[in-house]
Amino acid sequence: MTDNTFVTYAIDGKEQFPGTIGKTEFDSTTAWPVPPTAPKGAPNVLFYVLDDVGFGQLEPFGGLIKTPALDRVAKRAAIYTNVHTTGLCSPTRTCIITGRNHHTNAMGSISEWSTGYPGYNGRMTKQHGFLSEILREQGYNTFALGKWHLSVSTTETPAGPFDTWPLGRGFDRYYGFLPGETDQWYPDLTVDNHSTQAPGSPEDGYHLSKDLADQAIKMVAGAHNIAPDKPFFLYYCPGAGHAPHHIFTEEADKYNGVFDMGWDKYREVVFANQKKLGFFDEDTEISPPDPDVPAWESLSADAQKLYTRMMEVMAGYVTYTDRHFGRVLDFLESIDELDNTLIMFISDNGASPEGGEVGSLNEYDFFNYLGEDLENNLAHIDELGTPNSYNHYAWGWAHAGNTPFRRWKKETFRGATTDPFMISWPAKFDLSGDIRHQYGHAIDMVPTVLELLGIDPPDTINGIKQEPFHGVSLADTIADPGAPETHTVQYFEMFGCRSIYEDGWRAECGYPGPNYATGKERGRNLGDAIHPEDLEALEGEWQLFNLKEDPAEAHDLAEKYPDKLKEMINLWWQEAEKYDVLPLQGEMGSRINMPRPMPGSSTTQYKFYSGNPVAALVQPKVYGQSHTIAADVTIPSGGANGVIYASGAHTGGYSLFMKDKKLHFVYNYLARKNFRIDVDTELAEGDHTILYEFEVTGEGEPLKGKGAPGTGTLFVDGAKVGSVEMDVTVPFLFSIEGISVGLDYGDSVDHANYKPTFPFTGTVKEVRFDLTAEAIQNADVETMHGMSKQ
Repeated sequence: MTDNTFVTYAIDGKEQFPGTIGKTEFDSTTAWPVPPTAPKGAPNVLFYVLDDVGFGQLEPFGGLIKTPALDRVAKRAAIYTNVHTTGLCSPTRTCIITGRNHHTNAMGSISEWSTGYPGYNGRMTKQHGFLSEILREQGYNTFALGKWHLSVSTTETPAGPFDTWPLGRGFDRYYGFLPGETDQWYPDLTVDNHSTQAPGSPEDGYHLSKDLADQAIKMVAGAHNIAPDKPFFLYYCPGAGHAPHHIFTEEADKYNGVFDMGWDKYREVVFANQKKLGFFDEDTEISPPDPDVPAWESLSADAQKLYTRMMEVMAGYVTYTDRHFGRVLDFLESIDELDNTLIMFISDNGASPEGGEVGSLNEYDFFNYLGEDLENNLAHIDELGTPNSYNHYAWGWAHAGNTPFRRWKKETFRGATTDPFMISWPAKFDLSGDIRHQYGHAIDMVPTVLELLGIDPPDTINGIKQEPFHGVSLADTIADPGAPETHTVQYFEMFGCRSIYEDGWRAECGYPGPNYATGKERGRNLGDAIHPEDLEALEGEWQLFNLKEDPAEAHDLAEKYPDKLKEMINLWWQEAEKYDVLPLQGEMGSRINMPRPMPGSSTTQYKFYSGNPVAALVQPKVYGQSHTIAADVTIPSGGANGVIYASGAHTGGYSLFMKDKKLHFVYNYLARKNFRIDVDTELAEGDHTILYEFEVTGEGEPLKGKGAPGTGTLFVDGAKVGSVEMDVTVPFLFSIEGISVGLDYGDSVDHANYKPTFPFTGTVKEVRFDLTAEAIQNADVETMHGMSKQ
């Protein structure tokens, strides 16, 4: 061994071994392969992505929700007034992380509502690499925290494949929730590539926002301890302010009285603040009141009290989340990395109307087409934000939260798509809350990062040739408020709503109309399919706005400039062809149960065992059909307690469990009704087959929130032990939580009788589902099987 120096070389296959190979080590020299290394002093990159937070809600954007940590960033940032998203979460997140448009990323909708068309199937192509994949190859550590919502929803199981999970898309570590939302008290958590339980409970002071900050700090600290010069990419995506608006009561109480003015006055106050900040000229007009939103003064005192509390809860939730983001900033400052961290903050879409006109104690009412219930909400006003709720505010606050723009999430008006955005990198840019008005879009974030870091877009990632970015870099605009606008054309589409931007003009065509009330007058309702005759009528309903003179879209110019409007409509169709937008689809919640490829071979008969939970979208779809569930269990000496199987949460679902050594079955209809079978006698020691049979007895009204009625019957070893008549069932979706066997892994289906996870103290050997047309006949076979054990 003759070398006296330490020689290294890259391991990307581009360099040959620089040492020498002799016949023995004594006439050879060593060299060590090393992974890619970032340039000395390369900045860290932090994407902070909030959820369902409108342009006019946060303090740095003129809103009344206090965000001291984000204010801290804003004071050394460029704040953008004209940056856009897609109007919905999964689609926007694909843009944020790839630099390409959402339909081309196959995410024209949320992943749970995928359909079998190229722009909508939810299977993001590897030709559109993630920023995490690019930066990891540049020597960065890559960490993802919180909401993912970028996987193929039917692969979010222990069977995988895992190639669309965070670790399959360039992240070294992940801690968070894979689907679009989760309970903030009892989250459905994944760490790296497997399910995990939350490290605490609400009674212990647990909340997911704090947990995510804890985990982010641990990830960064762990890497920094070993390699302090190695930069990181932190993709930090807490659940706030997406429903459920879960927060400690004392945090909501800090906003007592703040929103008593109501949503109409709120718009006035916030718009005035935005003008003072320099977001809009003094002569700019606010968008008109929305026909779907009742005037605040028209509401009863009880309604005003309820809606005010709903907004206090949401605000407390966002401020609490901001506080824990502040802990992440504090930690970065403590290790002398904050100034050299490039921070981009964005919300994935505007404020959400999914609470409906009167708000919701249970957001799954919305997804099941169950009408709002003001009296029910009022009766539970003190539970808002607590573990006994899954709440969402009334949509008047969504309209107000998007001040000064029109409408809200899931559409393509500016209230949905113009969202808070800022860029900060103190080590490079001397900024102090400087305002920028240049047009931008979430697809511009990746190109901007790469230009700022001096990284050329890669030709290939993992051997796969990359397609060009659709976005452009905003780097020139950060230091220069007069930099020319380079993003000059952008299309939008969401559930049939369409918009197109070109050089300061914006054309819009809402679906089912410019608002729900007008759509209904024209014979179209939210969630209706779009037929050819609908499209023909819609082509005459486009609106036109000149954003340079009227940024809040107070004046429709369609009649004044018909030629310009026609030009814009034609441009939209050109962009739609280019980016895989077609066919237009208006359906929404009903997509959840549309047939799609599943990981298993059967969609009618299943067997499950204790272990990892089964994701909601791959669990047996028991909605509205006769079925049976058979569980083989062993009861130990002295009896057993705990959950044998459960699906859903307190928002809706079903659970078979034992308590005080006795058997119980509960079916939870959207937290409105519990249908119960309670067995009086203790279940004896030994092996048993417990069969639950549901037989449909009538027609439901799914689009009115009412699934098919039926009879539920429970058998133990072939003997009937109880039954219950159900006049209504859940039509589409219990919860984002799926099935677990041997425990209730997330939130409890039956809050009155057990807390999660309530593990079964006996043995669950197997649970079998039968959803075939012969399910009830097959139940006779299961019954005979049980009787043979006696």
